[in-house]
Amino acid sequence: MTKSNYFSTKCVFGQLISLIDDEIISNAVNKTQSDKFTKKFTTKDHLISMVFCSFAKCNSLREVAGAMLGLSGKTNGFQLQHIPKRSTLSDANRNRDEEVFAEIYNSLLNKYGNVLSDSRIEEIIKKQVKIIDSSTISLFKEILSCVGRKAKTGKSKGGIKMHTVINADEVVPSVVWFSKAATHDHQFLAKLPCNEDTIYVFDKGYNDYKAFEHFTKNNTGFVTRIKDNAVYRTEQINEIAENIHSGVLEDATITVDVKHGSTLIPLTLRKVRFYDRENKREFEFLTNLMDLRADMIAALYKVRWQIELVFKQLKQNFPLKYFLGDNENAIKIQIYCVLIVNLLLAVIKKKLKRSWAFSNLVSFCKIHLFNFIQLIKFLENPEKDWDLNAKPRNQLTLFD
Repeated sequence: MTKSNYFSTKCVFGQLISLIDDEIISNAVNKTQSDKFTKKFTTKDHLISMVFCSFAKCNSLREVAGAMLGLSGKTNGFQLQHIPKRSTLSDANRNRDEEVFAEIYNSLLNKYGNVLSDSRIEEIIKKQVKIIDSSTISLFKEILSCVGRKAKTGKSKGGIKMHTVINADEVVPSVVWFSKAATHDHQFLAKLPCNEDTIYVFDKGYNDYKAFEHFTKNNTGFVTRIKDNAVYRTEQINEIAENIHSGVLEDATITVDVKHGSTLIPLTLRKVRFYDRENKREFEFLTNLMDLRADMIAALYKVRWQIELVFKQLKQNFPLKYFLGDNENAIKIQIYCVLIVNLLLAVIKKKLKRSWAFSNLVSFCKIHLFNFIQLIKFLENPEKDWDLNAKPRNQLTLFD
């Protein structure tokens, strides 16, 4: 058999780590002072260790420390300077501010934004569409307060809620904010920047008339679903043009009351009633986009499903069930490192001409994490090596 065409001087893990520039890490360290009192186990070592944990799907500190100990003498390819012991990694997860990992993630997003972006939606709408949602991650210990009833024993599990914004033309979160699981979703709306070139799309769990008033005053669009018990006044039924999708049943201008202390201030919004033939359901959408076509309002809300796929992708492919620490800081660090790994693999997937399912790509990288093959080249044509070494059809065997 001839020599493999895919040999590389760096293992697959080293090639993935090389996507994170040293400058990105050093800038984040300088900004957050995360190495100020560190002697050996630097932020870069910490990051590489936690990225390895995400790739290898380790469920405990013992697994991470034991697996990395077996890499002694092989760490040059991925620039690890100090292999951590279990106690070292535990202390780092507890004491190093998770903000440095947030900075690294945001810098990577800025660097690879052009690779990850698909501008087709923005070209049609002429605005940036941002999708908002949250996902609750259950914790075995009551580290953060969780929603739901307590067990008969009086004990309750903890939970952390990950509020997320993704651009509709991207496949990774652009903004992440953590809170206790019991925190109501609508509180996150106050953190969102407003500008006339942005449309926010979110479900009815985020209904907040004060936030809608704030968006409207700042010329920022939003699309959501109206609550079943919403109180409003119908001001006008708008005519539905012939070129509008037949699923649009009603397009109305309505008024809701926004409470400011003891005063009620009216806010004019738009309600679109739409029948989805695919799901055989009727939906009512609420928006402040008065000039957009009614069927486009329904189409914008349908784009919101993309963020559900992102949450599903994260939870199915990475360890967000077992955490390495029982403190809030350690949990946030592990989630940020999962987001970093998700981003790196999304970049690899976008660069490939060949179509790969994301779960298959994750499994492939896990299996070949320390094999010395050229990742991109191999993924483009994994069968090529076998084809080159295959026996010609007309060649006789020893017993022919």
